[in-house]
Amino acid sequence: MKRVLIAEDEAAIREFIIINLRRAGYEIIEAEDGARALELYDANGGDIDIAVLDVMMPNVDGLEVCKQLRQRNNTIGIIMLTAKTQEMDKITGLMMGADDYVTKPFSPTELVARVDAIYRRVAMSNGIKPAAVDVIELGDFKLNIRNRTLTKNGEYIELTQVEFQMMEYFFTNPGAALSRTDILNKVWGNEYFGEEKIVDVNIRRLRMKIEEEPSVPKHLTTIWGIGYKWIV
Repeated sequence: MKRVLIAEDEAAIREFIIINLRRAGYEIIEAEDGARALELYDANGGDIDIAVLDVMMPNVDGLEVCKQLRQRNNTIGIIMLTAKTQEMDKITGLMMGADDYVTKPFSPTELVARVDAIYRRVAMSNGIKPAAVDVIELGDFKLNIRNRTLTKNGEYIELTQVEFQMMEYFFTNPGAALSRTDILNKVWGNEYFGEEKIVDVNIRRLRMKIEEEPSVPKHLTTIWGIGYKWIV
């Protein structure tokens, strides 16, 4: 069963989300604040595929919930609900491990499309079929497609499922300049409604994990006016 945790303190918005996701075939677990969301996640033994989190919630806000959920589960899909004025919260959420964000007000179609896209990636992460090439080695890095892991000099680097898909795209196209649009379509899908800057934030997050000096990257480099390239 496809299970989604909804954490939203405004009852009307929460009910709106629940109705539309249930129609789309999702089982819903609802929480009125961040503290309750974490309690319910633990009470369900982590058996939740996606969390939809409002940023502004009492007790524990959505950003902290995002951070704690990501620490508990590296493959859970996380979508943040933000207001138009919460630009920094969007970036902070992505840096803390969120996969996507939806800006209020949003349409049912947009929300369901975003959840569906995240769910497809989560399902693939949890039950991926064996690939033709199981391991790709580039310099000090080894990407295991079957196990969906990345190591550097034998040390494991923890990645979210979005980050892994980005790395897989770079590793299967080493030395190629990949545009933001290419990356967006490959990882988030052609029907993604959001902005291309989500790519930049995830690149920044990846650099913090894989580069010796994230501000002066040697591997995940910027190609100005185009996008990014992986250099061995």
